[in-house]
Amino acid sequence: MTLIEYLNSLPMDRRAELAARCQTSFDYLRQIGYGNRPCSPLIAVCLERASQGAITRKTLFPDDWAKLWPELEEKGNSD
Repeated sequence: MTLIEYLNSLPMDRRAELAARCQTSFDYLRQIGYGNRPCSPLIAVCLERASQGAITRKTLFPDDWAKLWPELEEKGNSD
């Protein structure tokens, strides 16, 4: 699941809650989802936790995740 798919699947009342948990706005999360703004590592971790793994750091950082979070590589490549 992509970030934009996940965001679009959220009920309206949960969108602000997700953004608050990630210390940003829902509009900024949408901009990340559409590829218009960069995702910070901090927001990636927050999204993974808040989505209970529906969105992963590996998905948000497909080329860099192993450099940013080498401990994930040790757990295997399954998402």
